Amino acid sequence: MDIGFIGLGVMGQPMALNLARAGKPLTVWNRSAERCEPLRAAGAKVAADAAEVFAVTRIVILMLATEAAMDAVLGRGSADFTTHVGGRTIVHMGTTSADYSRRLGADIEAAGGTYVEAPVSGSRKPAEAGQLVAMLAGAPEVVETVRPLLQPMCRDMVPCGVVPNALLMKLAVNIFLITMVTGLAESVHFAERHGLDLERLVAVLNAGPMASDVSRIKAAKLLSGDFSVQAAITDVFKNNRLITEAARTAKVASPLLDVCHALYGETEAMGLGQEDMAAVIRALEQRTAAARAT
Repeated sequence: MDIGFIGLGVMGQPMALNLARAGKPLTVWNRSAERCEPLRAAGAKVAADAAEVFAVTRIVILMLATEAAMDAVLGRGSADFTTHVGGRTIVHMGTTSADYSRRLGADIEAAGGTYVEAPVSGSRKPAEAGQLVAMLAGAPEVVETVRPLLQPMCRDMVPCGVVPNALLMKLAVNIFLITMVTGLAESVHFAERHGLDLERLVAVLNAGPMASDVSRIKAAKLLSGDFSVQAAITDVFKNNRLITEAARTAKVASPLLDVCHALYGETEAMGLGQEDMAAVIRALEQRTAAARAT
């Protein structure tokens, strides 16, 4: 079954490459055309525009950064929307608000299409290795059609019921991710300012019960100061905002997220939006410098 893939960013490009290398018949498009070239080399067809992807495929995966980008690609609010989604399955693998996804799914179904949420847990390295974890929501028969197509990208796929439960699950998972990485950055900052050997700190953390693939990768980044992007500050800040808004709507307390939201906002304001989320340590350093200056 021909698959379309739109959105070849930090996550989307390695995800699509895994599909192409698995031999899936794939047509791709990205706003920045140069991001398509590795896919072309891997055997995928490169469309001239998003409309061509919809014209030649029946299942279209969207891995786009914002709701506005999704609406623009789908032609939502115009006559193109029905042309693009009618008779097709749209698979939303990015991170948006749950309410947006619910409304989008209803619009797609009203236009004669089907819709699956499939947000993923993992950053660039797991994406490259095909080790993402997908959360799936939608009509069971549609989810089962999509599931085997996602296998080259995902180590596990967890059914979450109806839309928008997969995106709500992704937001819940991201609470743990964001607070864990921020706590790790604070640990490193605390140890550094007390003159401790950071390599020994990382050795203790890596040997202990709290260690994980994420903590090991981020600890190495914090130790070396290498903030090459795996999960960008801007994206984490956006995800944090989505969680905060969902918590406010449901009147759910989110005190840790509120602190993280402020810290990632401060980091982005420092011009570090395209650095890895571990760069949140720069906001902690800035707060320490301000406190010592008073």
